[in-house]
Amino acid sequence: MNKKLISLAVAAAITAPAAALADATLYGKIHVSIDWFDIEGGWKGTDPTNPAKGDITKYKGWALNRGKSGRGNSRANRLGVKGSEDLGGGLQAIYQIEFGVSLANERDHDIANGDESGLEMRDSYVGVKGDFGTILAGRHDTPLNISTLPLEMFDDTMADYAGTLGFDDVMADSTVAYISPSFSGFQFAAATIPGSASTLNGGRNYKSDGLTDGYSLAAIYSNGPWYFGAAYEVMTEQFSKHKAAFNRAKVSLEVATDDTTDAATNEFTTTRTAADNSADFKKYRIGLGVRDLDGFYLSAIYEKQKAADFVKKNLINGEMKDNNVSIWQGQVGYAFGNNMIKGMYGKNKLKDSGDTQAWAVGFDHNFSKRTKLYALYTKVDVDKKGTKEDEWSGFSLGVIHDF
Repeated sequence: MNKKLISLAVAAAITAPAAALADATLYGKIHVSIDWFDIEGGWKGTDPTNPAKGDITKYKGWALNRGKSGRGNSRANRLGVKGSEDLGGGLQAIYQIEFGVSLANERDHDIANGDESGLEMRDSYVGVKGDFGTILAGRHDTPLNISTLPLEMFDDTMADYAGTLGFDDVMADSTVAYISPSFSGFQFAAATIPGSASTLNGGRNYKSDGLTDGYSLAAIYSNGPWYFGAAYEVMTEQFSKHKAAFNRAKVSLEVATDDTTDAATNEFTTTRTAADNSADFKKYRIGLGVRDLDGFYLSAIYEKQKAADFVKKNLINGEMKDNNVSIWQGQVGYAFGNNMIKGMYGKNKLKDSGDTQAWAVGFDHNFSKRTKLYALYTKVDVDKKGTKEDEWSGFSLGVIHDF
């Protein structure tokens, strides 16, 4: 998208007459952190002699918003417009358009180019809302993603549970979702993700053609300080890069000529093994917590991943084992005045392989309801069975302002 057109669109929204924005809200989040990392790192790629085929991930030093080489989760800066229109009969049309923006060189290593690749779409959709609940279509967090978000006290920071332990959250580009109204604190959500000839890593797969190639379900209870979330999500193997490569190889073989048969046969054979080892990526998640019970916050979250990243079996200690992952995390916090102290500890366990464990401590100071200063330290360790290159630690000092 042309950056000048985006700038003009944002400027037009800001300067539009008040009447035109009567049912619209301009909002956003500005989050900047000064980070220090000690990443054990190593070579990530296929050919250490060819930088174009990989990168050196070892790093010890400073960055803003984790930089390109840092760890943890994105700071998730955003700018959006949302609103509604009364349709009568208790119905409302709702909409939201949200851009993710980079406030530092977060996606490349060019220190002075304005991080040109840093603009992305976030939750953006149109829908209808009424007594029956909300139906929307567009780009949106899956219900599994939403189900435990209120329990995450380190969200969008270096110590985020996705960036440290591998909890798998998806914001899907093509989503049709239903969110129920609250029934005395109980709420339900369901979403389907049409295949759209796409995969989760950007490859084209013409067999990814179903209305429910991905789907996600969640049940939530929220009442006062008490919170509970349970979710189940499936991304079928058609979203796998291995299945996409194999399907393309089959077509290449079917249309091969005398000159291309050998190459097509080799591609078919090479991709078939990985495709045979692919399976539906299934996730189960459950979370339980109390929030602000006389200042105390406490939560526990568990996630089971089956055929993680679409891989059915994985070579572990010389044997092919089920590629199933168990992740859990506990968090505790105490708020006093405008401050909060908090901590987390968790593990990611791959069956019969090494455990990854992570912990963090943090301090928040709220200058107001919209502006917060925080400091945190986190460390990620891998036991002797795992890859030490994945170990890292870091310190972060950040400011968040919501508007």
